[in-house]
Amino acid sequence: MSRELVNEICAAQPGAEWSDPWGGGHDCWKVAGKIFALTGTVGTHVTVKTESVEMASFLIETGVADRAPYMHASWVALPLDAAPDELAHRIRHSYRLVRTALSRKAQAALPPL
Repeated sequence: MSRELVNEICAAQPGAEWSDPWGGGHDCWKVAGKIFALTGTVGTHVTVKTESVEMASFLIETGVADRAPYMHASWVALPLDAAPDELAHRIRHSYRLVRTALSRKAQAALPPL
């Protein structure tokens, strides 16, 4: 899977917004100002949120993902060459986790799922 395909999946999420907050070529995807996916300038991994530290640890221990540098322990870095279905699932799941944590007002301002 390429960085371009990751960006296509992210852009397809309702209300998703792209930014490069640190400059230098990051692909930072947000919903209502909250990050749900991030690809660094090197572009070998996409960082996504999981539902818990335990799930992140499981994904890391089983070799599906790596620890996401600079992020909370519930985030993981998936290689861009991971199985496309797994990558798409994890990006969509991260989006939903971040979206459901938003205030009701912020959620109501977004397009429907």
